[in-house]
Amino acid sequence: MQFAVSNIFNLSYAVIMTLSMFAAYQLQTMGVGLWPSVALGALTGAVVSYTLNTILYRPFGRRSGNRISVILVTITAGLIIENLLEGLLGETFFSFALSNKPVKIGPFRYTSYEIVIIILAIVAMLAVQVLMRSTKLGRAMRATAEDIDLAGNCGIGTDRVADISWLVSGLLCGLCGVLLALTIGSFTPTTGDEFLITIAAAAIVGGIGRPVGAILGALIVGTTAEVVAIEISPAYNAVAGFGLVVLVLLFRPQGILGTVRVRVA
Repeated sequence: MQFAVSNIFNLSYAVIMTLSMFAAYQLQTMGVGLWPSVALGALTGAVVSYTLNTILYRPFGRRSGNRISVILVTITAGLIIENLLEGLLGETFFSFALSNKPVKIGPFRYTSYEIVIIILAIVAMLAVQVLMRSTKLGRAMRATAEDIDLAGNCGIGTDRVADISWLVSGLLCGLCGVLLALTIGSFTPTTGDEFLITIAAAAIVGGIGRPVGAILGALIVGTTAEVVAIEISPAYNAVAGFGLVVLVLLFRPQGILGTVRVRVA
């Protein structure tokens, strides 16, 4: 969503996830309920994402005009924030106060939190599709992604559309980070880094700029990594992600659901 509207391949996702984890954790330690903390943690991701784009990425991109430079800026910003967070909190492990109750569904056993996480993931995916396909804002996003100059000439506020895109994607990123922390049990200031490769691989495999492609890419990359971990070794999870990216770039560079645009002179 961010890339399609802003043409910025943001690689500071990891630190946004991590900041959202700690925001939710801090709220819970202050006595706020778990799910309100999750919601506010997700909002933290939205605010951080919007702020980084407004004060750093967009101004730099307009001055530079070089996509690679902007990507490096997103990486650098993420590293700076992560190191500040690590210097402040140290390498201590943190965890939410949870009381897991096992729930058996058929041959599978889940915790009550895992069931809620699955439901939230499905709702989030459906909400994105409804937003993109059935709302005026979604049509404005798709128009901006297709041709930003033409969209602007048609009266669409492209900067405002981009701002909302960064807010929505940041909200989803923050929600992902908090739910990840609930799933893995404990986390540190560098936890998000472990999943940056998976996130990038999912976006590339599915087709950068395609929300449905990102969902499909995440399922493919995640399933492949788990199969490799079970059949070979967990140490090769990252190798599986990189391998998929290489194959896709070799045989379908635009991704599974991506398209090739041909500009006619």
